[in-house]
Amino acid sequence: MILSPFHIAIPVHNLAECRDFYREVLNCEEGRSSDHWVDFNFFGHQLVIHYKPKSEEGQHANPVDGKQVPVPHYGVVLPWEDFQKFADHVRQKGVDFIIEPYIRFEGQVGEQATMFFKDPAGNALEFKAFKDIEQLFAK
Repeated sequence: MILSPFHIAIPVHNLAECRDFYREVLNCEEGRSSDHWVDFNFFGHQLVIHYKPKSEEGQHANPVDGKQVPVPHYGVVLPWEDFQKFADHVRQKGVDFIIEPYIRFEGQVGEQATMFFKDPAGNALEFKAFKDIEQLFAK
């Protein structure tokens, strides 16, 4: 299977603050932009933040491993050896975790590291890493 870059567009009510977050905190390279949207290289994928007035709609969560996983969320799968370094980096940048970095399915099929946090507009992000990337879609 060949994995291709994806494109995702997300709403933000604070374009300048989110622009700074993705560029300065997550170290995403900025691409094209206008007064209403900004493109980023999001770990090899195209992320576009689009201005949208703030919504009062709350975020839903589903229980997973005794934790409340925010829905919806998006993110990327990092290399196993980069996960902890990235977790330390965002922690040093002052990011508050929804779910602190931890290992799921330790010693089992699909063993993975995962963490969740929000951008300044409240969009939930998940970053994970598989100990064996070949188990990404394992059952």
